[in-house]
Amino acid sequence: MLFLYKVPGYFLLLFGGFCLSWGGFIVRSFETTNAWDILFLRTFFFFLGVSSFLLITYKNKTIDIIKAAGFPGLAGGFVMSFSFIAFVFAMMNTSVANVVFIISTQTMFLAIFGFFFLGEKVSFIGFVSITMAMTGITIMIGDSIFTGTLFGNMVALTIPISFSILVVLVRKNANLDLVPAVWYASIFSGIYSIIMVDTFSFSSHDILMGFLLGVPQLTFGFICITIGSRTTRAITVGLLMLTETIFAPIWVWLFIDEIPPLSVFIGGLVIISAIIIKSFDKNKLLQTKF
Repeated sequence: MLFLYKVPGYFLLLFGGFCLSWGGFIVRSFETTNAWDILFLRTFFFFLGVSSFLLITYKNKTIDIIKAAGFPGLAGGFVMSFSFIAFVFAMMNTSVANVVFIISTQTMFLAIFGFFFLGEKVSFIGFVSITMAMTGITIMIGDSIFTGTLFGNMVALTIPISFSILVVLVRKNANLDLVPAVWYASIFSGIYSIIMVDTFSFSSHDILMGFLLGVPQLTFGFICITIGSRTTRAITVGLLMLTETIFAPIWVWLFIDEIPPLSVFIGGLVIISAIIIKSFDKNKLLQTKF
């Protein structure tokens, strides 16, 4: 699957956000309400998915690639594992609207982290794009942002922070292949879930849901995001990842028959407009130099 490294980062990030958008709908589709059970199934299939990708892509050089990732790969995996755990607990302890809104703040965190740690300045167009994007998200969610619990909201806040740290690590070490960081993340989160899981007896329905979370959503999503972030400015990564926010309510509409209010479509159009405006920035969306 080395062809992925030749795909422009812009497209990989869009597809990665598209994959991650399935998360909320799938988590809410589990029969079990135990967060650790969901996390175990999710990370089990996630580990199998990432391991398969590494073996298929690098074959007998897989161990060398993992070793070459070094400390950045290990640190990235450790940080990322927290976001995987936080996502499940946030979905179980606060509203989906809150989780979506809080995760979307990664756009602001990436702009801030990119400036301080990568020296990537935010242009006027970039500032306008971020403002428009956050406005669109607020329109989409509306009054529902005020529902949910403080605990769930605080747990959800660790997701955009962890993701932003990962992107900074990838950008700082663009000469390294940090896909192994995704593999490390599956191991760390797997260890947490094995320690805490109540039972290893799951229904066939939940096993299927675990597969959908672990492979199409996490494996495809984060491998594309990790590869795409190497050649894309931090602020642009944040804006492109908002495709997760746009598509998430669509899956609920299609599979749960929960018709989104008009505000969701209006907010989505504002976000799409923000991404289009950013494409006219002198700092191109497709930045190919390391």
